[in-house]
Amino acid sequence: MNQDSRQQRLKSLLATQPRLHRLDKTNVNVLYGEPGSRQVPATIATEDKDALLHRWIPTNMDLIKEQLRSRGGLLFRGFNVSSVELFQLIVQEFSKNAMPYTQRSSPRTEIKDRIYTSTDHPADQYINMHNELSYSPRWPLQIMFYCLQPSETGGETPIADSRQVLKALSPATRASFKEKGIMYVRNLGGGLGLDWQTVFQTTDRSEVEEECSRNEMQFEWKDNNRLQIRWTRPAIVDHPVTGEEIWFNHAYFFNAANLDEEVADAVTSSEEMPFNTFYGDGSPISGEVLKEIGDAYEQAKVIFPWKKGDVLLLDNMLMSHGRNPFEGDRKIMVAMWEPNR
Repeated sequence: MNQDSRQQRLKSLLATQPRLHRLDKTNVNVLYGEPGSRQVPATIATEDKDALLHRWIPTNMDLIKEQLRSRGGLLFRGFNVSSVELFQLIVQEFSKNAMPYTQRSSPRTEIKDRIYTSTDHPADQYINMHNELSYSPRWPLQIMFYCLQPSETGGETPIADSRQVLKALSPATRASFKEKGIMYVRNLGGGLGLDWQTVFQTTDRSEVEEECSRNEMQFEWKDNNRLQIRWTRPAIVDHPVTGEEIWFNHAYFFNAANLDEEVADAVTSSEEMPFNTFYGDGSPISGEVLKEIGDAYEQAKVIFPWKKGDVLLLDNMLMSHGRNPFEGDRKIMVAMWEPNR
């Protein structure tokens, strides 16, 4: 999709407004998005600026779980979430033990205990659609974003239903990925992308080797303290709660064809590519198939503008996310929990 088409679609999606009706499950004046809304999977909003979301959640957890299963995510809007400390209290209503961010692929800063910046990736770059840590043997089932400060322009967090992405793929493409899976290759260190110390959160080579062996990752130490790792994962999996088949992988995001232009220009050999993807048998994924995957994400994509205090809860398997470029100060925090194992 070219830049003009991307901008036209973005304007169209941002113009979509949710339909709301009243929720009577609480004395807080809460509005709830109709199932047909295209703005986000579901919108739960209040006009009461003093309403504390972490106090509203416990008595409405059944509703939240129901909507999370069926629609993949919820946007909470208008509640009093004015600080990272209040966001942490919301996270704790879902889990007292949020996950640490390990096997990293994006630069992030830990703001509080297991509360991170959503990414420290350069503001002028897109972050392609993905499910958090779907390349890893251990991923979070739920992920939550918090808008402390929206950017002046851009900076949206697009989301796309993984079920719809899978349905949009041709039977031949689905069959190939289901049969072969995906091989991931990462080259860590050397100035492009993250180094292995950041990815594995250790400076001890033996710890890295133990984790790679435990997760059936092949590893090879290179010169200049660089590390290459490769492993295979399924591309299509069943959701552990709903049982639905979903597209759950980083095949598109990690493919070298989608490297940022500045990074791609700096690469002089395959061993300098920060990451790449192949079919599980090592054969290349064609440009035609990559375009098909990218188009499937675009068809399923939903975009909404961040507002200060917004909280977005996603089922990390049912819903992928990305990030649009932006200008101005943008502060989006993230926490994740409920590991699959």
